[in-house]
Amino acid sequence: MIHSDRIWDPLRKKSVRLTPEEEVRQWFISVLHEGMKVPEHMMMSEVSLIWNGLDYRADIVVYDREAHPLLVVECKRPEVELTQEVVDQAIRYNHTLDVRYIVITNGLKTFMFERKDEGFSFVEKAPLWEEMLCQR
Repeated sequence: MIHSDRIWDPLRKKSVRLTPEEEVRQWFISVLHEGMKVPEHMMMSEVSLIWNGLDYRADIVVYDREAHPLLVVECKRPEVELTQEVVDQAIRYNHTLDVRYIVITNGLKTFMFERKDEGFSFVEKAPLWEEMLCQR
């Protein structure tokens, strides 16, 4: 059980306020690092974006070796349903980032999509970071 109202963000290198969404973000950072083998220095959290004159913040962005965005993650609180609206939000970020992969998660469910031709297709099994680099 967590008794603190703060949690360490290894990407921002600081303690941040623990909210349900932040808990999901930190869990998914560990999934990316431990499960998909993404080096921590190739990820950023709370990335500022501007699209159509509006400010946005991408929860997590993963980069390739040349520091080009490769994957964007949109995190939601566990009680938030992962709808088309959430997918559309991540796709809006992609207008600025131009990533190959999009992930949406609420900590209970996670969906990954890969850009192919005209749009994004569902990915059954998340590739390792090295595999994502080879597919660029």
